[in-house]
Amino acid sequence: MMIIENKFDIGQTVYLKTDVSQSPYIVTRLNITANGLSYGLNSGPMESWHFDFEISEEKNTELILQ
Repeated sequence: MMIIENKFDIGQTVYLKTDVSQSPYIVTRLNITANGLSYGLNSGPMESWHFDFEISEEKNTELILQ
């Protein structure tokens, strides 16, 4: 039996730590491989894949002001 410990849930709103606009993304997919877990994020028509260390639950307003 496999137990998956995901940090973010499908439907959750998140932010990318390096996105200077701090646009909200919605977690829409989980991809499980032998190398780990990645998250499919959508913002409008755009979808991208990220690891949990690239994602934050909090908007970084300091990044926007730079």
